[in-house]
Amino acid sequence: MADASRNEFGDFLRSRREKLNPKAVGLPNGQRRRTPGLRREEVAELAGISVDWYIRLEQGRTVSPSVTTIDALASALRLSKVEHAHLRTLARNGDRRAFSHESVPEVVRRMVESLNQPAYVTGRRWDILAWNAAAAELFTDFGQTTEADRNILTYMLTDPDARHLFGATWVDEAKRMVAQFRITYDLWAGDPAFLDLLERLQQASPEFVIWWEAHDIRSVASGQKLLNHPKKGLLCFEYATFQSNDDPALKLAIYNTPCELLHTISGKP
Repeated sequence: MADASRNEFGDFLRSRREKLNPKAVGLPNGQRRRTPGLRREEVAELAGISVDWYIRLEQGRTVSPSVTTIDALASALRLSKVEHAHLRTLARNGDRRAFSHESVPEVVRRMVESLNQPAYVTGRRWDILAWNAAAAELFTDFGQTTEADRNILTYMLTDPDARHLFGATWVDEAKRMVAQFRITYDLWAGDPAFLDLLERLQQASPEFVIWWEAHDIRSVASGQKLLNHPKKGLLCFEYATFQSNDDPALKLAIYNTPCELLHTISGKP
């Protein structure tokens, strides 16, 4: 594993170990537990590996765990399917080329701009690369922001208008996005472009610092968002994301209004 990947691998193991309740694996809490979660020795025993080897893994030393070891650790730490898959990916993620900003094919850009529903395209770092008029009207005109701020996480976590738009749901939505981005970041840990984004978010958002340290991860999924638009009032959207065949790094997000749900929320027939 590359140095940065080893560090993220170890950090992820430690975060899961510290969150695991001893009772969940049949161990007593005991009177002498001074730190939350399991001890390293306990995880090693549950996984059937030596304590020294587990410590080396958690400290990010140069080791290459086998698939069998990864699966044993996932079982010992009671990882979810998403967490298990993430641990496997971190273990096999080797050196890669430096990140470079993606470009959106003109045919994809024209298609997005032609849609009536709010839609935008993001890259691997969640930079906003293309958007249409409906998205600008719903969220903000990204063309009026600097290129450095043209990022969906930067918008959500640092723009006061985003807090007002999402209202009471802002915390849940922002935490969900941070947990989803964590999966991507761990694979690019150490890359200057990702480090720069991380530093900007840490400096601008106290909430981000807390959520980031929790090391929670979530898979990308479709769903619904309730928005309180300053001009249009309460709006409910269904949303989904799609991967581009032209460049798998490009993700298209589309928002669609489910009228039935909107009527229920607004009280209109």
